[in-house]
Amino acid sequence: MRNGGILEALFGIMTGIGLAAACGFRIFVPLLVINLAALFGYLHVTPGFEWIGSCSATITFGTATALEILAYYIPWLDNLLDAIASPVSIIAGTIAAASVIVDVPAHIKWILAIIAGGGIAGFVQGATSAIRTKSSLLTGGLGNPLIATLELIGALVTAVFAIVVPVACIVLIAVFGVIAVYRTGRFFFRRTTRRQAP
Repeated sequence: MRNGGILEALFGIMTGIGLAAACGFRIFVPLLVINLAALFGYLHVTPGFEWIGSCSATITFGTATALEILAYYIPWLDNLLDAIASPVSIIAGTIAAASVIVDVPAHIKWILAIIAGGGIAGFVQGATSAIRTKSSLLTGGLGNPLIATLELIGALVTAVFAIVVPVACIVLIAVFGVIAVYRTGRFFFRRTTRRQAP
């Protein structure tokens, strides 16, 4: 593989990971961003994924995105969606990553898409679900619309950054991951310490 091909493959992998991470915030927002970017020629999808840049996909993803956004503003429905969203976000993250990883053999592409794409989507979804659960406990669900708005912004910004500046997107994901692990660790460590206290 020539240097140009290696660079293109690396950028494709970074773009794929970024789009997969965005699927952890919202399932359909990144897929709609991929669709629009491919439709207007800003993003080239890999062979076999041409359907993702079609007009019919725009209607499907657009409708699904609108319904998903609205559903997260309904207090009892948002927590129910989190339970369903975890496995679905992994599938969406895998598809999003596989659709843009180029210049690598098919088996390596799917391994990367499943492990890196699906894995990061599941991690982000788990972190946001934990934040929503904590918000529900502390505010009785009143703080959840704010969380929903931040997740929507996170999905949109991450997806756009993944396409426009994939390196910066990877840095943002890494920062989010470190903060999420740190905050989760503090939360559980604090609870364990309280239980052990006399």
